[in-house]
Amino acid sequence: MMNLQEIINSINGLPREEQEYLFEFLRKKKEESTGDNFWQGLQKFRKVIQSEEIIFNDEDLTNLRDYSLGREIDL
Repeated sequence: MMNLQEIINSINGLPREEQEYLFEFLRKKKEESTGDNFWQGLQKFRKVIQSEEIIFNDEDLTNLRDYSLGREIDL
């Protein structure tokens, strides 16, 4: 198994095009793992809803909204 310095040296030895490909690959992996890509996450969620045939309607969302005007202040 290579240590970090060996990996860095190996990357430095790659042609520029392969380095750019590797960095783009790592950037995408980081986005996926940290959830930075909201829209991809939303699309994955929608696919699960669709594939599992999950159906929800207005009744499922009843009483979830807070209709208050904000924090009450006692004077």
